[in-house]
Amino acid sequence: MPVITVPESFNEDDLYVDLRWSFGYSLFLKCEGFNFAGSIKLKAATEMVDSAERDGLLRPDSILVESSSGNLGVALSMIAASRGYRFLCVTDSRCNLATRRAIEALGNEVHIITEPDPDDGFLGARIGHVRALCASDDRYVWLNQYSNANNWRAHYHRTGPEIAAAFPNLDVLFIGAGTTGTLMGCARYFRQWRRPVRVIAIDSVGSVTFGGPAGRRMLPGLGTSVRPQLLDESYVDEVIPVAETDAVRACHRLARNGFLFGGSTGTVVSGATGWLSTHDTHHLTAVAIAPDLGERYLDTIYQTNWLQGIYGENVLTEPSQAGGRFLS
Repeated sequence: MPVITVPESFNEDDLYVDLRWSFGYSLFLKCEGFNFAGSIKLKAATEMVDSAERDGLLRPDSILVESSSGNLGVALSMIAASRGYRFLCVTDSRCNLATRRAIEALGNEVHIITEPDPDDGFLGARIGHVRALCASDDRYVWLNQYSNANNWRAHYHRTGPEIAAAFPNLDVLFIGAGTTGTLMGCARYFRQWRRPVRVIAIDSVGSVTFGGPAGRRMLPGLGTSVRPQLLDESYVDEVIPVAETDAVRACHRLARNGFLFGGSTGTVVSGATGWLSTHDTHHLTAVAIAPDLGERYLDTIYQTNWLQGIYGENVLTEPSQAGGRFLS
């Protein structure tokens, strides 16, 4: 029986869902939402805060500040509450209401950016706000998930080895790309593993991460309007861009089978099953990473009026638009 004293001590690392019965393809979904922060971001948040404490960057009066679309904000808010720091999350209007309330319930503060930067979108505007806060008061400490190597190291040391232990014959790994911390950590780990693993990044249509044209994105989590500093494309074998409507449909298909996941998971599952549908999977072992669960998306992805207002009345019935491309 596990007994803990701080919330970051618990994380379920070894739970997978076999999606064969839901989608018709052998795909094992690694569930990362079973911890007190509710997402995979707990790993990166813990690694970054631990490192900042070791390096002496955090003092008793420090105020952690971070730009986040939601999940990292909750994770940092939880750790801050656990360790006695204050935390300020800078997000934008796409952040789920449940996420904002979770951060505030943990005793911390949320700043919501309502206008995107003309060139770098909401992410650029959020980062600009963080920089201004840090310049105004030296108590602010920005961990900067977009360039902090401890973001990917968390997954190099934990997520990659966890998957390798569970699936020693792994052939293909599908990972969503946001800050690319999970992607880079796992890709680096498997690059030096004992057998080749094809690492496939799943991105959102409208994201500029891999050089695609910028476009409207309403689902928080995956995709960026500014290329992540952590990204090294030499570790990625293929990129699959997924339209948000396809991500939404994948979420609803999972929910009809009793599994309530978030938008990032729907994006990853849509891209992964699209790829599997065009390849011989008879002897293939494939794993995808599900970053979080679906409770924080009940007012958006699982709310009919919101869906139809954003994507139109036929959002759940229109044909899939997913595709993919190879990286040299």
